[in-house]
Amino acid sequence: MNILVIGSGGREHSLCWKLAQSPKASKIFCAPGNPGTAQVAENVNIASEDILGLRDFAKHNKIDLTVVGPEAPLVEGIVDEFESNGLPIFGPDKKAALIEGSKIFSKNLMKKYNIPTADFMTFTDEEEAHKFIKKIGAPLVVKADGLAAGKGVIVCLTEDEAKRAVNRILREKEFGDAGNEIIIEECLTGEEVSILCFTDGKTIIPMASAQDHKRVNDNDTGPNTGGMGAYSPAPIATDDLLQQVHRNILMPTITGMEAEGHPYKGILYVGLMLTKDGPKVLEYNARFGDPETQCILPRLKSDLLDVMEKVVSRKLDTVRLDWDLRPAVCVVLAAGGYPGNYKKGIEITGLENARELDDVIVFHAGTAEKEGKIVTAGGRVLGVVGLGDTIRHAIDRSYLAVKLIDFKDMHYRKDIGRRALKHGK
Repeated sequence: MNILVIGSGGREHSLCWKLAQSPKASKIFCAPGNPGTAQVAENVNIASEDILGLRDFAKHNKIDLTVVGPEAPLVEGIVDEFESNGLPIFGPDKKAALIEGSKIFSKNLMKKYNIPTADFMTFTDEEEAHKFIKKIGAPLVVKADGLAAGKGVIVCLTEDEAKRAVNRILREKEFGDAGNEIIIEECLTGEEVSILCFTDGKTIIPMASAQDHKRVNDNDTGPNTGGMGAYSPAPIATDDLLQQVHRNILMPTITGMEAEGHPYKGILYVGLMLTKDGPKVLEYNARFGDPETQCILPRLKSDLLDVMEKVVSRKLDTVRLDWDLRPAVCVVLAAGGYPGNYKKGIEITGLENARELDDVIVFHAGTAEKEGKIVTAGGRVLGVVGLGDTIRHAIDRSYLAVKLIDFKDMHYRKDIGRRALKHGK
């Protein structure tokens, strides 16, 4: 089969890496890709938002399955365009991708179908939002409605912080049109966990659990990022908890989407907060998470391409997933200044040495090739994944590899996976 993977980050490198292991995969393309995807696929110079260009490439190159990595093309309707041209594609269509494309849509869905989440109100007017903040007090969370690259969620510990967040989104347009409308919601407390599922709209098969680390600095301090690391499995996600999530969150979400005329197939990612009142939904994503995917896929023993085919043909009920029992830990190496301004084009050294380590995989994210050298080209530059017999062992493998890699002003969290150690794993 000829496969096209769309995207250029660490998630897409891990997808190409895993799909290349399938005996069914004869040729893999990645658009636009990065130096990491070039190790296992042929990079194609087409932007992930160029839907018509990607469609034409898929037609001309007889692509048997297209896999969409990032959220933007899904929200823009790439699945609709491909399917209307008879091109098989993995992911939700435009109406279904609203579950990520509009936080207000997803919150209203949860409210209507009694899916546990934080209480909320929506606003387009700054003054009304300020009145609401004064009425309910802090802490609370202010969110831009649309896509904001994982950065449109602002946790506010004081009323002044919340009012400033409202101003940043509604008045200063920090997130552009994604912030034309905002959500203000109660601030949930507890431990977070990510559940990613395959679904064909009827059957739901969860993958191994994972826990992301959103804040830029150790001990969950500093601003939110796209994700500074992750580990899988999350010990806090017990079998009992996962059954509860399946019954009270996953099934009502999929049946609710169907009832609303938004039938859903592809990846459903649910970010959960495990509160004292049980698990509550923080967010939905309509695609593989990043960096969760980088530590989940190395644990998947099943043929990913076969599973994706079953989702597209709506035969997921015939699938059973097999997992490597070893934990995996992904540490993100970021450019100096991220998630704010950062420099590009800085040479990266030590990649070959890190790759030679057993049970270590280095996934490229924000990288490029320049004059035969690998250089930085984004905020999150690399994802360094280690596997081990225990979470402690996996952490040690990851950080051993991290110490071999270097670029000017590189920074990373030193505590990825530490929360899992509290559970004695």
